Amino acid sequence: MSATSYDRSMTIALTGTTGGIGRAVLRTLEGSHILIGRDLDALAPGYEHREAAYGDERMTAALAGAETLFFVSGRESATRLQEQLSVVDAAVKAGVRRIVYLSFLGAAPDCTFTLGRHHYFTEQAIRDSGLAFTFLRDSLYQDFLPFMTGEDGVIRGPAGDGRLSAVARDDVAEVAAQVLRHAGNGAHDAMSYDLTGPEALTLTEVAAQLAAASGSAVRFHNETEQEAYASRAKFGAPPFEVEGWVTSYQSIAAGEMSRVSDDVEHLLGRPPVPFTAFLAAHPETFAHLRAHG
Repeated sequence: MSATSYDRSMTIALTGTTGGIGRAVLRTLEGSHILIGRDLDALAPGYEHREAAYGDERMTAALAGAETLFFVSGRESATRLQEQLSVVDAAVKAGVRRIVYLSFLGAAPDCTFTLGRHHYFTEQAIRDSGLAFTFLRDSLYQDFLPFMTGEDGVIRGPAGDGRLSAVARDDVAEVAAQVLRHAGNGAHDAMSYDLTGPEALTLTEVAAQLAAASGSAVRFHNETEQEAYASRAKFGAPPFEVEGWVTSYQSIAAGEMSRVSDDVEHLLGRPPVPFTAFLAAHPETFAHLRAHG
């Protein structure tokens, strides 16, 4: 796609720019855009800042004048879906033309992963709104995998022999920036892209790659559902959050995260980063594993 097709005068409103994906998108997205967040002091300097949170009545005013909204899904909460639907309503009221929504691989009304259901219903609300849209359905992030390992070097969860096509966060951000650059010409309207790594690994294979990279003993233990809930009770997290943790593993077991897509390569002109290459480039993500040896 020609660089000349990027309309730098197009106003894009971006949410989630204090998080990893949003920050990475902003680093590579040229132009003068609107950053929306609950804490103005945390937003990157050099842009127009507007204060609003998901579920906030101020969101409509915050989106005024934006042609495209980059919509990063909300943080986990008991009212997460309602908050996300309110953003869609605000976009319609504000006259936004297009939403580029960061969704999740395999989003469906009955998918095993509870948060994946939130993504599905948010996608449906965007479709029903009549706005143009692009859905970026990413798999779990590769940088999350090392932190699935406990202090004893064990990854625990009811994932069985299921496979996971984890993706590099930077690959997702680069795709998002590419889509946003060309959103104004409609090239990505009504498109859904599955953003995955180049391979689907079992958690046993993930553990082996982490062990090789860190020089520490790492293994996978396949928990029962009962064991999974019991082992996470010590964190004192609310039930919806624990359910999200456990069902993410169960989704792997069910094969719902195993799809390997060529969409990253199609959009970026290069293959996605494999997990071994990610680990080689980011030793900081598994530094805690070396502590227990």
